[in-house]
Amino acid sequence: MIKLKSEDVATGSLVLVNKRFTVRKTAEDLVFFNESYKNITLSEKANSALHRLLDGIGAGERIVPVSGYRSFEEQADIYNASLNENGSEYTKKYVAIPGASEHQTGLAIDLALNEGEIDFICPRFPRFGICEKFRQAAADYGFIERYKEEKKAVTGISGEEWHFRYVGFPHSKIIVETGLCLEEYTEYLKAFTYPDKPLKSLGYSVYYIPCGGNETEADVEENFILSGNNADGFVLTEKENGL
Repeated sequence: MIKLKSEDVATGSLVLVNKRFTVRKTAEDLVFFNESYKNITLSEKANSALHRLLDGIGAGERIVPVSGYRSFEEQADIYNASLNENGSEYTKKYVAIPGASEHQTGLAIDLALNEGEIDFICPRFPRFGICEKFRQAAADYGFIERYKEEKKAVTGISGEEWHFRYVGFPHSKIIVETGLCLEEYTEYLKAFTYPDKPLKSLGYSVYYIPCGGNETEADVEENFILSGNNADGFVLTEKENGL
């Protein structure tokens, strides 16, 4: 038996962050991307998975990090600077308002092809070569391409080919296979309520647990991963043969 507190809804790899569901908890377990990029930090689990992905495709120095975790104040500075330099229309397309940025979770990373001068707001991460190889392998390591042009009516953000979000496996793979964005996936999971209606995929059982007030109880097995959705409940992930 585990007891889930209402504030735990705001923590975990599957938290949804946008204008409606803003960041409610400060990112924890932040680490440097590496010794060469100590100005860029990520959550430890996202950073570890990212390096496994980069090593797995043999990226070397051809892909470089541009922006990882940002505090509320840093996001506000970036947003205001973009307003002054690029105008409101451009900023609305590509820069989240402070509090509504995934970068504040420590689970998002902007990447660029290492080819000289790099645009901080819209770095180049083309759909060919090593960048496309990264994109195609990302879901196997827990990452999704978060903002796609065809989903901008749902996400509120224009296509960002450089922005990747860690959600963890198998969720990354399910999201890619179903063609959903994170907003849609969060709603989709609500049909799979614990304990009787699991989503079974890739050797995992995935459940949605509604938040039942200040404290929610769930009688679960020992091997599971739990995440809040930053909206109204929790996502429980169990592997068939243990995690």
